[in-house]
Amino acid sequence: MSDSITAIVLAAGQGRRFRAVAGQDKLLAPCVGRDGITRPVIEQVLASLPSSVTRRLLVTSPERAEVIRLAKTYGCEVLLLRSTGMGDSIAGAVKASGSAAGWLVLLGDMPFVLPASIECVVQGLQAHGICVPVQNGKYGHPVGFGRSLGPRLMSLSGDRGAKLLFVQAAVQEVLVDDPGVLWDVDVPLSLDFKPIEQE
Repeated sequence: MSDSITAIVLAAGQGRRFRAVAGQDKLLAPCVGRDGITRPVIEQVLASLPSSVTRRLLVTSPERAEVIRLAKTYGCEVLLLRSTGMGDSIAGAVKASGSAAGWLVLLGDMPFVLPASIECVVQGLQAHGICVPVQNGKYGHPVGFGRSLGPRLMSLSGDRGAKLLFVQAAVQEVLVDDPGVLWDVDVPLSLDFKPIEQE
């Protein structure tokens, strides 16, 4: 199903908590990836996209020239949007993507997700459901949404994400051994990926 899935990378948030501490855009903060290579946070996210997902759409605000440049380098179409929240970004991206078999929603501030985990979500996605990675009993990201959920995704607004859809559709849980699916970069300290090992 990966041939016709659109990956949506959400990169329109302002990252105020990070900016208040570090004085910079968190998406452009240097970050050592799980492959040992230092890249900006958003580039780590883009580099982790499997080659099987060829349709890619990044949502960001017009003033983020470097984010836009990186997105295009990694084969993304760019949707410029002054978003009031995750709901607006998802709705705008789904509308802009046209007909798709489904959507894979990735957060631009989660640079430590393994490509294999993303691939597991893609493979588990069905036309009428949601596919989500599960690490130690917790839902993570990215999340896949099947084709039939398109109208509901397009109706999202404001800062309300797609959590409500989880009670309206069949949810396929994919167990992964990847703490990165739960790790976002809200503050500079979280750039240092040192997950607590579970016993």
